[in-house]
Amino acid sequence: MTPLPAKAALDAYFLEARCRLLDLAGALDRVDRGADRAAVAVDPRLDLIRQGLAVLSGSTANRAEQIQMLFSLAYDSAWKRPEPK
Repeated sequence: MTPLPAKAALDAYFLEARCRLLDLAGALDRVDRGADRAAVAVDPRLDLIRQGLAVLSGSTANRAEQIQMLFSLAYDSAWKRPEPK
């Protein structure tokens, strides 16, 4: 499969990416404006978002994979497979 040319990809996905960045900026603004902002200053979820932003600002070709791994749990061989109902 031939990858989409870079210009075509940018043309196709620019507005969607812009929208998602605005959504994220709005969510972070709401957290910052919260009355109990200090209570979440050390929340690991906020740290994960910051780590994700650092990944996005990089120039590696596998940013999506890095973000997925950042928000994924490590494999646990003791995990029990759910039983069908």
